[in-house]
Amino acid sequence: MYNLARQLLFKLSPETSHDLSLDLIGAGGRLGLNGLLTKAPARLPVQVMGLSFDNPVGLAAGLDKNGAAIDGFAQLGFGFVEIGTVTPRPQPGNPKPRIFRLPEATAIINRMGFNNLGVDNLLNRVRASQYKGVLGINIGKNFDTPVERAVDDYLICLDKVYAHASYITVNVSSPNTPGLRSLQFGESLKQLLDALAERREALVGLHGKRVPVAIKIAPDMSDEETAQVAQALLGAGMDAVIATNTTLGREGVEGLAHGDEAGGLSGAPVRERSTHIVKVLAGELAGRMPIIAAGGITEGKHAAEKIAAGASLVQLYSGFIYKGPALIREAVDAIAALPRT
Repeated sequence: MYNLARQLLFKLSPETSHDLSLDLIGAGGRLGLNGLLTKAPARLPVQVMGLSFDNPVGLAAGLDKNGAAIDGFAQLGFGFVEIGTVTPRPQPGNPKPRIFRLPEATAIINRMGFNNLGVDNLLNRVRASQYKGVLGINIGKNFDTPVERAVDDYLICLDKVYAHASYITVNVSSPNTPGLRSLQFGESLKQLLDALAERREALVGLHGKRVPVAIKIAPDMSDEETAQVAQALLGAGMDAVIATNTTLGREGVEGLAHGDEAGGLSGAPVRERSTHIVKVLAGELAGRMPIIAAGGITEGKHAAEKIAAGASLVQLYSGFIYKGPALIREAVDAIAALPRT
């Protein structure tokens, strides 16, 4: 059924088909129909960040920026759902066209630019949702906020989403907001992490609960830079690292139609690089912080590969667009088949 739907949707422009798919998944969720359209994955419960997940395969941020289809995605069998990236104020994002399919490479290039309806709108959607599972909320900065004041935007979002999120992801790795990736390094990263840690402690007292905070990083760092980031996250008391966001590299799509478009590349071409980053992080963190792996999972065995590399959870994005809900079940089954350590 999904293959037929994909053939029809892929005749539309990528952003039109994305919006239509989101509408359909959201409507199916409200009607309770999505669970009837696909076989549910086997239960494979895991404990990560002090949270209980029905299975370790989640939806990555970016597919549902405004929380419009939380129930719908959950009914498809995801063990957790991450929504966003959301910013303090609504913003339109970059000019269209800004999503490009590269089907020969099972890849996507996007330069969306954190288009979203703002954090208040997202929270209204969260309140309307019936979902009781693990919900991540991914936060970022507005396009027109100077990078030297980015901390202010992250703290605004942290304050607002804290009571409603199972965990919060801080996105400092999108390539589509100018200057954002500079926040991954050196003193800029330290200032951001210190501010987040201090504000989180205040929110613990205010709300009576400690919400885990994860940091999402890029795949385009050297091993040394990745190790430095890992140590910074440990030092600041962060709870997880998500590896990785999209890449600025174009390895694997050279010469393809749209292969030279500006933006972040996701899908199969980023798989090996993202898995390498997971391995570097696992070696540096030595079990002291969980890793959530994203990037290039287009088959179930790729999810198992990420877990074997040191991740505790995985997330799907481009692979889900190309393969549909069956990939969730395939990934859970592949992870379940891994030898127990």
